[in-house]
Order: sequence, then C-alpha cells, then structure tokens
Amino acid sequence: MRRILVLAHTGRTDALQAALDTCLSLRASGLIPVMRRLELQNLRNTIDGETLEVEILGEDAELDQIDLGMVLGGDGTVLRAAELVRNSAVPLLGVNLGHVGFLAESERADLEQTVEWVVNREYTVEERMAIDVQVWLGNRRTAHTWALNEAAVEKANRERMIEVVMEVDGRPISTFGCDGMVMATPTGSTAYAFSAGGPVVWPEVEALVMVPISAHALFAKPLVVAPTSTMALEILTRTDAQAVLWCDGRRTVDLPPGSRVEVTRSKKPVRLARVNRTPFSERLVRKFELPTRGWRGPVPAQDRETATSAIPLVTPAMQVVEPRHYEPRAETEHRP
Repeated sequence: MRRILVLAHTGRTDALQAALDTCLSLRASGLIPVMRRLELQNLRNTIDGETLEVEILGEDAELDQIDLGMVLGGDGTVLRAAELVRNSAVPLLGVNLGHVGFLAESERADLEQTVEWVVNREYTVEERMAIDVQVWLGNRRTAHTWALNEAAVEKANRERMIEVVMEVDGRPISTFGCDGMVMATPTGSTAYAFSAGGPVVWPEVEALVMVPISAHALFAKPLVVAPTSTMALEILTRTDAQAVLWCDGRRTVDLPPGSRVEVTRSKKPVRLARVNRTPFSERLVRKFELPTRGWRGPVPAQDRETATSAIPLVTPAMQVVEPRHYEPRAETEHRP
C-alpha cells in the first residue's frame, strides 16, 4: 500500500483539523497516512484524533517507503518539510494554510480535491534549484549547509551596520556598508529577496540572485548571475561589527569579521509536486493581488489576418528615425 507523509504546523488549530481531515480521507481511500510522533501526539489530543490509524515516521515507516509528502501550512512549513526529506527522493505537495503560500499548490478549501489528486496520482513532480552554502574563516571551513529560498547575511546588532565586499566568480564587485545581503534562488526571489527590492525570477529560469539590504552605496543594485556562478560575500575587518547567516530562516551561523560566505548551485534539487498547471504569472498576480484591470490580452490567432474589405485599408508606413546630425559649423577666420 502507498504511504503518504502528512506534515502540518500542529501549533495551529486549523492545521490540526486539516491534518485530521487529510489522514481520514487517505485512510478511507486505501492509503496509509504517516506522521512524525510529536505531530501525531498533538493530533491525538483532539477528540476525533484519539483513534486515528496513522503510522509513525522512523518507527513504522522510513522515508524511502514514502510515496509523497503532503504539507499543511504556509511557506515556512514547506521549508521545514524540505529539510526533513532533504536526503530522500520524496516530493512535497503544499496545501496553503498561511498568507501568501508561494510554495503551496492548493488552498485549504481544495483539500478534499487535493487528496483525490494524490490518491489518483494526478500530479507531476518538478525540481527546484537549491543552493549550497559554505562559511569560511581564514583557511578553515566553519559551516556547510543548503537552502531552497535564500542564504541571508544580516547584521547581528541593530545599531551597527556591517562592512562587506560582494564577489561573483572570484572577482570583487563592490564594497559598502549595509544591513546585509540576500543570495537567493528563483524560488526564493519572491521571498526575502523580493522584500529587499530584488527582481522576481520565474522558477523555470536558471539563475542566482544577489540583493543588498539597505546598502550605503551608489552602486548597490540587485544582480542576476548565471547558475554556474559562485556568489560570495566577505565581512570586512575594518570594523568589529558582527553578522549572522540565515538559511531559509531556519539554520543559522554566526559570522565574525573576516568571515566569507560562498554560495553555489546545489547538485541536489528540491522536488515539489504540482497538481495545477497554472502559469507562474497568474500565480504571481493572485498571491500578491496585483491590479490587472484594463488588460485586453493578445489578439487571437484567428483574428490576426487583416480583414478583407471593398475599401482598401490605408495604414501609415513604417518610419525609420535616424540620429540627429548637426550641420558643420563654418570655420571662423583668425586674424592677428
């Protein structure tokens, strides 16, 4: 029988109820729900969850026996789930119970339909780029981790900005004082990097993004670099300001002056299950509630040919505008 891992933010009442409904629906459809022990204990504390038939991850079932992971919560819950299944091939399908939920595939109101899609295997799996993050101090590597969204370097003290130099492919770009730097994937471009003023990058685009945070510099623009590039940030020693590294807002490393953070594309992507083929542009408009009133859209293919008429249609000819050239000035006669 197929096993489905159910992961939920069980500190929230709505997530507890969603987890309960999901487990009951999966069991009724002949699938085996699997949960982590702590989350299951929270579910057992509810009246309907006392007799719930659920296997426990790590005791009754292992990750290599899981067919799919259903994540009930916001983007933070999806990031926590991605950390849990990092060393496996389990794809994740998010059901949004939060606010924006860019990583989620469906909403709470569609939970029953989502379970039906899972039961009938009506989903596809796409691979999202992740990043490999290394921290160096001198010639010693002090930390090695990863991120799906971003690696963010921030000042540790509110009253002290940090002095940094940003680097791409082993060459320095600029040095300045700032509150920090976000180094993100396309998936993370709509998260912290977006809030810092970075560009929105479509998930299909293979690129990496560097976004300074509140930089005191004339040139401190977001950079979009090749997926094969190495992004790096060094904390300069000309001040004693401390920094801290956050990866996906979950894993953190202290950065004393002289620290160096290197970010490259990870060899191991994160697998996300898709049940909707909604274009990213439509998801962007819906999640951020962007105004699109007045949009007319492209001309349908069948209407693109010029309509025939008894009266010939006169259209203005195409014009080519040349650069403006000034007439040469007359030479003035110099007299002694």
